[in-house]
Amino acid sequence: MAVITSSEVINTGYAVLALVADALVVVAAIAFIVSRTSPSGREWWGRLRDGISPFALHIAWIVAVLATFGSLFLQFEEGQQPCDFCWFQRICMYPLSLLLGIAAFRGEVQVAKRYFLGLSMVGAVIAIYHYQLEHVPHEASVCSLVPGAVPCNVAVFNIFGFISVPFLSMAAFLRITTLLLVARPRREEYDDEEEVDLIETDSDDEPGDDALPAPA
Repeated sequence: MAVITSSEVINTGYAVLALVADALVVVAAIAFIVSRTSPSGREWWGRLRDGISPFALHIAWIVAVLATFGSLFLQFEEGQQPCDFCWFQRICMYPLSLLLGIAAFRGEVQVAKRYFLGLSMVGAVIAIYHYQLEHVPHEASVCSLVPGAVPCNVAVFNIFGFISVPFLSMAAFLRITTLLLVARPRREEYDDEEEVDLIETDSDDEPGDDALPAPA
């Protein structure tokens, strides 16, 4: 009788979360494409985005925190040392676990989109490249150039036959990227901006002293 360890349960749980995250990314991508093709699709996408947007930053922060804890669990609990590409992905993910939390609780959507979106996109690209390293045989890797380095093209585990560490990282980065793209400022911020624009427009239209008609 096979014994199921706590590590296997946790790793499998992360694998299921990664599949769910990827499915949600695909749904969001399809919804966005449909919104570009029909008015009804655009209306449905607007409702979907309005429903997700208030919680997008908070969910992105939770994803980053879970990914950070997962990498630390693999290293310090299971003794799996990270390879070079794992470190590159950590450089992108670890700051997000802190910065996204600050942005979420301060409601700084524009700051998150402007400064953190690039970090998650770079991490996603690195994770995708790392994942294909594990599945393309005889491909050169920078990790193999350093004597004694942890190989980047060897999977630590393969859950369900295809989910490895870079797959988990890729799912997290793609989910964070999607949430940041979907997030937008609160409606009140738009209203305040429109009010300011309206006041400035009215003040420009009011005639000044120079515009008064000259006395006859």
